[in-house]
Amino acid sequence: MHIQTHPIATEQGVAIHQLVSCHYGTPGSGRKAYIQAALHADEVPAMLVAQFLRRALERLDAEGRIKGEIVLVPAANPIGLSQVVHGAPFGRFDLGTGINFNRAFLHVAGELKETLAGRLGSDPQANVAAIRHEARAAVARWEPQDNVELLKKTLLSMAIDADVVLDLHCDNEGLLHVYAGAALAERAAPLAALLGARALLLADASGGAPFDEACSRLWWDLAAHFGPHMPVPPACVAVTVELRGEMDVRYDYAEQDAQALLQFLAREGLLDIPVAALPAPQCDPTPLAGVEPLHAPQSGVLVFLKALGERVVAGEAVADIVNPVSGATATLRASQEGLLFASTAHRHLMRGMQVCKIAGATPFRSGPLLSQ
Repeated sequence: MHIQTHPIATEQGVAIHQLVSCHYGTPGSGRKAYIQAALHADEVPAMLVAQFLRRALERLDAEGRIKGEIVLVPAANPIGLSQVVHGAPFGRFDLGTGINFNRAFLHVAGELKETLAGRLGSDPQANVAAIRHEARAAVARWEPQDNVELLKKTLLSMAIDADVVLDLHCDNEGLLHVYAGAALAERAAPLAALLGARALLLADASGGAPFDEACSRLWWDLAAHFGPHMPVPPACVAVTVELRGEMDVRYDYAEQDAQALLQFLAREGLLDIPVAALPAPQCDPTPLAGVEPLHAPQSGVLVFLKALGERVVAGEAVADIVNPVSGATATLRASQEGLLFASTAHRHLMRGMQVCKIAGATPFRSGPLLSQ
């Protein structure tokens, strides 16, 4: 194992930031996995899971049981970790620009359609190698305009050529759930089962250019562009894992989540450890376009009528918003059947704020599918 330090902000007279990555195994000796924690810097459960992963990977590396290369970034956002507003951590958005740290990653497919023209053939593995070479070069050419873009380039440069990418997050309050590309449904299903995920949410493009899609979406975009005579397999299984809610920082959760991730890496051929039987899945894959976000129709006190993990039917009351001055009560109802899997931790909301999310089986939304 070796540790790399990546300078992110080095100008004199301003705050200095650096990113740390941990590297296990031998580059080029097999498959590659990349794991990062807390790109949204106030999503703390991921950083604790990373500590359990780090201890296990150090031991396995010393024993020669890592087959290939694994890169772990235990705290992926040093800029966000330093943002504190009136005593409250603020790690989802860059305070300088207001941009979500998990949006606006470089999508290299457009550039690769040009640089790979006339260079792909009928051998899928040769095509994968050529695409990875050009993808690394495209990320290297990215010219960041500020420190946040430099952070994003640094993260993406370590992940763009990986076979497996695990981006560890959490919700405000929520059940454990997973996001992946629709083309990755079969490969992501074992991970969801191992984690005990209550929702596996699929989309070809969720909107906003998040990190996981910067690593995986290029493969099916290029497959569609070059066609069946120049086959391009979905060579990167990139998954966003939402590790419950922000307050679910517990040793027992972190240890079981880390063990699930290690088992997934073993199933992907990256670890020489005993592979446990796959548990029964706790959900079927559902489209991200079938998730219904409910928003507060007025300001007031939020009272949930349904709890996380409960299923709701169309028309069923989910929550009330009670105005503390007038007493007027607005009831939020689901328009679709589904599972209540995530909610806000706040109990007084302004009009328009998101209240909760319900995962349904029928797609009905289009456009940007992720919350800001």
